[in-house]
Amino acid sequence: MEVLAKANIKLNQTVNSKEDAIRLAGQTLIDNGYVKNGYVEKMFEREETSSTFMGNFIAIPHGTEDAKEEVLHSGISIIQIPNGVEYGEGNTAKVVFGIAGKNNEHLDILSNIAIICSEEENIERLISAKTEEELAAIFSEVN
Repeated sequence: MEVLAKANIKLNQTVNSKEDAIRLAGQTLIDNGYVKNGYVEKMFEREETSSTFMGNFIAIPHGTEDAKEEVLHSGISIIQIPNGVEYGEGNTAKVVFGIAGKNNEHLDILSNIAIICSEEENIERLISAKTEEELAAIFSEVN
């Protein structure tokens, strides 16, 4: 199973809140067989502990440490929100990565996201991508 399948990419989304963005990122992982239903609740628990907003319009919601039993396969969902969503404390997220890692694979996933998002040009490409293929291609450049 691919970590980032095209079905995991939701382009040009509009959400009303940070909670809706997290729910959509988690539900995408559920719908495509990466996690069990309980994973989304663990994503909200993580958010209560510390914000998953990373800066530069990027948020990376993911489950708590005890969410590992909810993970079936490592995966990433990408929710592109070109108009942005308020992500708390005056922060705006335009790309929300939902991640789930089997064993310790979440560290590799986070590392790849960090490498991509360390360049502003890549963030702009993520925000403005018009097709799932175009967005997925940004990730294949890292691997």
